[in-house]
Amino acid sequence: MILLLAIIYFCGARMGAQPINIPLETRNNALVLRVADNKDVNLIYYGKKLSEAAEYAGIPELYKQSGDYSGMLTSAYTPSGSRNLVEPAISVTHADGNNSLDLKYVSHQVSAVANGVSSLTVQLKDPVYDFEVTLFYKAYFNDDVIEQWSEIRHKEKGNVTLHKFASANLCLKADSYWLKQFHGDWAKEMQPEESRLTHGIKTLDTKLGTRANLFQPSVFMVSLGKPATEDEGTVMYGSLEWSGNFRIDLELDPQDNLRIIAGVNNYALDYSLVANEKFTTPPFLFTLSDKGKGDASRKIQRWARDYKILDGKGSRLTLLNNWESTYFDFNESKLSELFKDTKKLGVDLFLLDDGWFANKYPRNDDHAGLGDWQENKAKLPNGISSLVKEAQANGVKFGIWIEPEMVNPKSELYEKHPDWVVKQPKRDEFYFRNQLVLDLSNPKVQDFVFGVVDNLLTKNPDMAYIKWDCNAVIYNAYSAFQKNQSHFYIEYVRGLYNVLAKIRSKYPTVPMMLCSGGGGRVDYGALQYFTEFWPSDNTDPLERIFMQWEYSYFYPAITSSNHVTDWGKQPIKFRTDVAMMGKLGFDIVVSKLSGNDLQFCQNAIKNYNDVKPIIWHGDQYRLSDPATNSVASIMYVDEAKSTGIMFNYLVNYRYDAKSTFPIRLKGLEATKKYKLTEINLYPGSNSSLNANKTYSGDFLMKIGFNPDVNARRTSVVLKIEEAK
Repeated sequence: MILLLAIIYFCGARMGAQPINIPLETRNNALVLRVADNKDVNLIYYGKKLSEAAEYAGIPELYKQSGDYSGMLTSAYTPSGSRNLVEPAISVTHADGNNSLDLKYVSHQVSAVANGVSSLTVQLKDPVYDFEVTLFYKAYFNDDVIEQWSEIRHKEKGNVTLHKFASANLCLKADSYWLKQFHGDWAKEMQPEESRLTHGIKTLDTKLGTRANLFQPSVFMVSLGKPATEDEGTVMYGSLEWSGNFRIDLELDPQDNLRIIAGVNNYALDYSLVANEKFTTPPFLFTLSDKGKGDASRKIQRWARDYKILDGKGSRLTLLNNWESTYFDFNESKLSELFKDTKKLGVDLFLLDDGWFANKYPRNDDHAGLGDWQENKAKLPNGISSLVKEAQANGVKFGIWIEPEMVNPKSELYEKHPDWVVKQPKRDEFYFRNQLVLDLSNPKVQDFVFGVVDNLLTKNPDMAYIKWDCNAVIYNAYSAFQKNQSHFYIEYVRGLYNVLAKIRSKYPTVPMMLCSGGGGRVDYGALQYFTEFWPSDNTDPLERIFMQWEYSYFYPAITSSNHVTDWGKQPIKFRTDVAMMGKLGFDIVVSKLSGNDLQFCQNAIKNYNDVKPIIWHGDQYRLSDPATNSVASIMYVDEAKSTGIMFNYLVNYRYDAKSTFPIRLKGLEATKKYKLTEINLYPGSNSSLNANKTYSGDFLMKIGFNPDVNARRTSVVLKIEEAK
């Protein structure tokens, strides 16, 4: 009886109590907080929106779960050191050495941020210590997306040490939970795994410092009740907007709730917070759909284009990169020929990759020169400015590769400023791709990195594109600048963001690719400064189908830079068709293309220019999963549902595999009539499809269409147009 009374007390359900319910609603969903009579704030519901908001109050009493001894299993922001028994969202040591924390409700406020965007703030305070946390929930009504973060401050007499400081603390209720996570390494990014979550804690994290996503991306999805399919099931997507070390804990607690705590990784990181300093955590974004993974991804993609990605509603440049044509071996005359090839191919821009800089230690391979950002006089005696002008004279734009966060030990920069380099003074240097990381927590280094970009764009105002690379992780983490080494990992990322914000303040429209040895740094914290990202150095088109498929769950096509290269054994048509399901580019030797191959590429670029607004800004529908089918199929449809583009690829070459059955289309208007035309045909070939026949949207979505993919037609691109 005493235990029962204690449970009732701590759950804030005493007789006569009048808890405060705080619903945050989007178009389809609601997140509901409850302030108990003891001032604890709990998350009592996250799910489909109710038509009557008053009925949220009745939800908790319907759950007859086992006892919550602490009364904190559904805490909105779980503190440690007091009565909590599970993984905390925040853990601190007060100025007097006390490790306990209790957070009680003070107030909340709901306000309009913009059209369709609202903000909920909840202020919490320790009743004993002058320590407070403000929770922020930013809701994007139309997209069902919420961003959550926290602000931490105190007025104690001395510093408070933050041991853990999550951005979000969610609680989901279902009879089972299925986690889809991703892993990888260089050239094999975004490898999916799905498993049922069991009791205890599953942690997704990284400790790499820079290329945080190399082994473990910060994106994931959780299905409730059963694994969600593309069009069925309830699923939550989550991602931390942070370009450094992250940690996401998924804890199935004793009541079978799933607690999700996401934020900056507290690995090697105790933050000493001075009085009145405001510590702000990065946002954690999440969305929920009861219509499967496809609906959830379209919500994230629309949100990203509308609110997060730089120029998300704008255009992008197609390009020709010289890397696989020349590697480090080029000069002005070779580049002159490549400018002509760029124009001949029909793309917008020529991109000069690695190897254009450094003189004392010339950048002729990846062992030297990194950090010395002056033009190499032997290769480019007339400098970058002459290349920009020559490219323009050939009718194309010019872009350039940089890796300003890094340094080779064999460089003038290293010799002049060894204190700018991240390295332990008492340890041997250990290299990742023959290089080390510059200490971006140091304001002087931030100025230097900004200067690399600023000098290029100031001297060359017509430069039209920057590829920003980041190839090394952090070994032997130590900053000669930081007095408190426990601050280093977080100050590094803050320094990076300071530089990027400064660049965007001065150069708001210059397109920049986020490249990090492939998909090593892909998150929405970075993408707010970049127009696109490089998914992987692995450009084998067969492998890219799988990678680009998995990336598409979280990122819109306009952000995915896909290049046609000589990787793989597939014909040029297959390689180009695969690259078109995002932002198209080329990294091939144009002069070595056969006449038909060149003609195909030229025609494909014209086709791409016609349909790219649909790919970049339309709704994406995954039709046939390459993981479970012989044919991968994905389509994009414009907002009016009048035009679409459908990509189909053979991914299994065994036993005469082909598109045996029709593939059901999605996203069309049932009552409209459509015609399907095959585009991107190789010169001299004819389509096996009847381009004169029309179909109702109803037929195409219920019965489908067979693109006739087989060993002789390994990739088929269809344009879908409303028949007038």
